[in-house]
Amino acid sequence: MKETTTLEQGQLTSAPQPTQVVPYDLIELLFFAYREFTSDPDDVLAQYGFGRAHHRVLHFVDRHPGIMVTDLLGILKITKQSLGRVLKQLVDDDFIEQRAGAIDRRQRLLHTTNKGHELAVRLARLQTERLDRAIKDLPNGTTDTVKQFLFQMIDATARREVANLINVGPDLDLTQRPDLNGMLQHTEQDGQ
Repeated sequence: MKETTTLEQGQLTSAPQPTQVVPYDLIELLFFAYREFTSDPDDVLAQYGFGRAHHRVLHFVDRHPGIMVTDLLGILKITKQSLGRVLKQLVDDDFIEQRAGAIDRRQRLLHTTNKGHELAVRLARLQTERLDRAIKDLPNGTTDTVKQFLFQMIDATARREVANLINVGPDLDLTQRPDLNGMLQHTEQDGQ
């Protein structure tokens, strides 16, 4: 049976295959939410000639000073060649510096420079503002559901690694992380 699309009362609806219901609304909401979540930083990054790969590298290097290149590769799930290109530009433009390891001088430990830290924080603030706007009109207690949903979107085999990376337990007690909790916190003031 071929899938059909109809327009009913101004909303686009899809008729899924009879054997499988495809949640197009959720898929598309995630697509559009991601598009908007990245759009504010994209505008700032473009001023430097950077893209989303630069943003991801800056973010994780700033959040984890002294991170090894191999660990960053594991987080980003990109090739060494792709990381090398982005990292070279960030180092050449003085946003990231590479330091030799204290014990193993062959290790390349990554740190943001002051300039890199300032940009990483600027980008995080833009995304924080968007998250706060999205969360503020939700019912009290919903932030935990949002966090749990996002956590469940991660492959089960990677959840412990992600929880460790963002420094939360496997039970996802993000309330113990003021930086994460504050980002999504529905304050009484916003709710009124």
